[in-house]
Amino acid sequence: MANSIQFASFVQKNGYRVPASDHDTDPVDDMSSPSDPSTRSPSATDQSSSFSPSDESLAGPGQFVADPGSSDSGSVRLIDSGTPDQVFADSQTKLKRCEEILQYSFRDQSLLQSALTHASGAANRLASNERLEFLGDAILGMTVCEWLFEEYPEYSEGDLTKIKSAVVSRRSCGRTACKLGLDECLIVGRGVTRNRSYPRSLVSDVFESIIAALYLDGGAEVVRDRLKRWLQEEVRIAVDTQGSGNHKSVLQQYAQRELAATPVYKMVRESGPDHRKAFLIGAVIGKEVFPPAWGNNKKDAEQRAAANALATLHKQPIPHSGDEQGEGSREH
Repeated sequence: MANSIQFASFVQKNGYRVPASDHDTDPVDDMSSPSDPSTRSPSATDQSSSFSPSDESLAGPGQFVADPGSSDSGSVRLIDSGTPDQVFADSQTKLKRCEEILQYSFRDQSLLQSALTHASGAANRLASNERLEFLGDAILGMTVCEWLFEEYPEYSEGDLTKIKSAVVSRRSCGRTACKLGLDECLIVGRGVTRNRSYPRSLVSDVFESIIAALYLDGGAEVVRDRLKRWLQEEVRIAVDTQGSGNHKSVLQQYAQRELAATPVYKMVRESGPDHRKAFLIGAVIGKEVFPPAWGNNKKDAEQRAAANALATLHKQPIPHSGDEQGEGSREH
């Protein structure tokens, strides 16, 4: 009885909240009558003791989990995540930092809070970012599909599908989220923060939940504008690696359809000894000359020159260097 009173006093003194049970029962009374467990109402201690040690990462701030180091199966241990005021201040700092990264001020701050909150740091799973992640995944796919459809009319359905899959992959989303710094804004439980780095899946999930929050608070245009900035490099890489690979053919189809002209390729420079020649070649369409590219043979140089021309036409960074500072600048 004395231990129960001390426990209740500790909880009250430190301002911690015992998770509510289905019955409005005084936990002190419950714990003082252990003789007949079958007749007791479920108390906070009973609920908490159902956690396994691995469940600590799923407990919210200020909640209790079973103490595996105690012989008493009903013993609980507080997840020390700071005082409620400290937790609130930390969350507000992360929300503010996230808005700076996104360059967007949320009208509904609860959307942003949910988007950043991992299940381990939420009071319950519905308060985490999982539902927003579900929506964000669909919005991301739709936005990227529309973008590729409009920007790359020369690519077939098969090529567009491969490009889109690479752009919206977990690896791509996680990499983009880390570049932006969204991983530093995550609200997680103590069991997760012990790790030195977050799993890629966790970071890519918050990228999708942020997209959903932006969509719900600001609309499709807000999302489209940001994704085109954030994913520009990922799209360029995907187009370069997942497309047909025959940039000359793609450029010719585009030029004939959109510009009513056929590309030609001009030698700009040769370099190196006869047994190790390199060629700098540029594409020309009508009167427009596109950035040249180096190749170890004329065929490779023309393919790279075509890739540069396509990138220029689509207002993206060119993928291949035309630097003429010497052999060290050539691509091999």
